[in-house]
Amino acid sequence: MSALRFPVLALAMLLIGCGSSKPPVAATTLPATRPVAEAMGRSLFNGTDLTGWKASGFAGQPEPSVKDGCIVLPFGERLTGVTYDAKEAIPTTNYEITLEAKKVNGTDFFCGLTFPVDKSFASLIIGGWGGSVTGISSIDDYDAANNDTTKVRKFELNKWYTIRMRVTPKKLEAWVDDDQIVDADIEGKKISTRADIDLTQPLGIASYQTAAAIRNVRIRSVKN
Repeated sequence: MSALRFPVLALAMLLIGCGSSKPPVAATTLPATRPVAEAMGRSLFNGTDLTGWKASGFAGQPEPSVKDGCIVLPFGERLTGVTYDAKEAIPTTNYEITLEAKKVNGTDFFCGLTFPVDKSFASLIIGGWGGSVTGISSIDDYDAANNDTTKVRKFELNKWYTIRMRVTPKKLEAWVDDDQIVDADIEGKKISTRADIDLTQPLGIASYQTAAAIRNVRIRSVKN
């Protein structure tokens, strides 16, 4: 693996680049009506600090932080990640996670979302293998670059993308903005994570040799 490289300009962009014309939704500003609140789900990130999260503890990873309403994942020698560490239970099926993510610097995945699938876990990879591969790691021991969920698309630097991951007993589905990138039948399939990202279980977000920003992390129940 290459040595750590993080240009000063990229660091400055990471520290000030989380803001945009669309500010993060603070938990205190959510609509109070029950139907709307249930449709939006609950926030997993307060936009202020890492309460409910912890550094994943990958070897040599830099320390994640919060800046301008974003979880900041600095450029690392390998993986940088945060793992959900709150007392609230995370569902294992019939749920959907949404978040916004952007790549600030680097050429590999800027969002590796690890999530429960029944009694196991999987990861949705956004921008891996040189910056363009998306997919699920792993299905029947084949990772996101080598199974039926593999897709290739371009991701721009400093652009926010809305990521949505849906888990039901029979399917895994995922979207980037309005584009569906995963529609996988998982009945009878082995679902697992790659060993190198297991520290983000049961729920976590990681990047690989890439600086990233994450915001508006939410979870909600969905009907089967």
